[in-house]
Amino acid sequence: MLKIPPIANTRHVMRHPMNDSENIETTENETQIILILSLGLFACNQQTKKETAQGDWIKGTENEKIKTIEKQFRGFDNAMIETGYRYQELYWAGQDQNWEYADYQLEKIKITIENGLERRPKRAKSAEHFLNYALPVMKKSIEKKDAEIFNKNFQTMTINCNSCHSMEKVPFFNVQIPTERQSPFKK
Repeated sequence: MLKIPPIANTRHVMRHPMNDSENIETTENETQIILILSLGLFACNQQTKKETAQGDWIKGTENEKIKTIEKQFRGFDNAMIETGYRYQELYWAGQDQNWEYADYQLEKIKITIENGLERRPKRAKSAEHFLNYALPVMKKSIEKKDAEIFNKNFQTMTINCNSCHSMEKVPFFNVQIPTERQSPFKK
């Protein structure tokens, strides 16, 4: 038990924090007790930073955990969802002649497809022409900063998208040039 040494029983008058016309009278001992209790309550309220492990939902052996993570990343479908979004952004960036944004989206399309190919290397043959021909042609049209050239090459890139889908036996994924802007980004 904490013992507080006796201090002269001096009375203090403090102004009430909410009402200037009211005073609060305390002794030094009472002030010390209030201070110690306040500090004690403050200390009790402090939470130690508990390390929380991320991934508690991933169960099993090391191999089973890796399989679960792989399943969450999925195959190529998530890469195509991101590619589709960036395809639209690329198109509207070209229409706005926002060449920096267009270049950014084109680079992200390339990275997204390459990352998808890491997960599904069997798709590499189909994507080869797209990565090695269609994207570099788009890159050059962006560098020229010419909307007419951009639109012509964008149409060719769209044909390449559909060609790749046909090779992968999903021709029903028929990519069309966007007609409505989905994104709020605009130059």
